[in-house]
Amino acid sequence: MTRNTTSRALKALAVTAALALPLGLGGCISLFPKSDPAQMYRFGDVPAADAPAGNVGDTIGVLKPPSAFTKPAAGDQLLTISPGGEAAYIAEARWIAPAVVLWDEAVQKAFDANTGAARLIARGERQSADMAIRLDVRTFEARYDQGKDAPPNVTVSVRAVLLKTSDRTLLDDRMFTASVRASDNRQGPIVAAYDQATGKVLGEIVGWTNEMGKRAK
Repeated sequence: MTRNTTSRALKALAVTAALALPLGLGGCISLFPKSDPAQMYRFGDVPAADAPAGNVGDTIGVLKPPSAFTKPAAGDQLLTISPGGEAAYIAEARWIAPAVVLWDEAVQKAFDANTGAARLIARGERQSADMAIRLDVRTFEARYDQGKDAPPNVTVSVRAVLLKTSDRTLLDDRMFTASVRASDNRQGPIVAAYDQATGKVLGEIVGWTNEMGKRAK
């Protein structure tokens, strides 16, 4: 074999080895780090507190636009507040949908289960609306008020406004707040506290709506 032939053979072997190297490594290592998938949760399954019952035939139609929601907590992450006021999200935990979406689903469930007169109706339904309700969720967070290692206190605060639809008269404007301390500083108990606080607030809102409905008739 001539020197030129040997040189060309060595160059071809080097190129072949260079091309084969990434293919061989590809089966052994990953170029991107792997992480555990986030645990998915929901809230709004705890039944709202019972509201005063109404008579059959005394249904009060209530129109409700989409709720307003505090921006830091409106997405799919669970918001926490430290004793110093620092905001953070719980790692590897997510709501199955944006919190504002789950909230409005919970509102609908609460009124569907209501034994009183108030019923949510959609725009365009044949039944006329006696009232309109606006809900503004101001606080939806887990507060570590006893230190970062202690179970947090989940707080849900909502401003609710009721209007009489016939003349847009303000019937009432009220703040509703519920706080439930988690039983442990773990994801499951914290989510359970969110669920319970949501149920408490919605129970109060539904009962209040039933009572205010008497003024709208």
